Amino acid sequence: QVQLVESGGGLVQAGGSLTLSCAASEFFYANDAIGWFRQAPAKEREFVAAIRWRLGDKIYADSVKGRFTISRDVAKETVNLQMDSLKPEDTAVYYCAVDRSPTRATMNIANNYDYWGQGTQVTISS
Repeated sequence: QVQLVESGGGLVQAGGSLTLSCAASEFFYANDAIGWFRQAPAKEREFVAAIRWRLGDKIYADSVKGRFTISRDVAKETVNLQMDSLKPEDTAVYYCAVDRSPTRATMNIANNYDYWGQGTQVTISS
């Protein structure tokens, strides 16, 4: 059972940037998918981006394509989410999660993920 710790959240103005990190307490498995999800108050949890650990292939929600970049650092057992051109609608708690048995078609499905971090708050002001 892996423990996940998110960091890097904060308050920035619209148009600014933040980089979030997801660190594994032990390690990610080769077949893992690591995803970022977000949830605003009174909103459903939504998919943001995901990466497969071994191959490094990535998928993004349409709402963040061209603005967010997900990446992995194998040596540090860390997944990062670089967020540029931030908008007020990006305000949410951001969660890192691990799916131990991902498929290409379901990497964006929150219910498929097995482990979740506690989240980091991202607030974008107008």
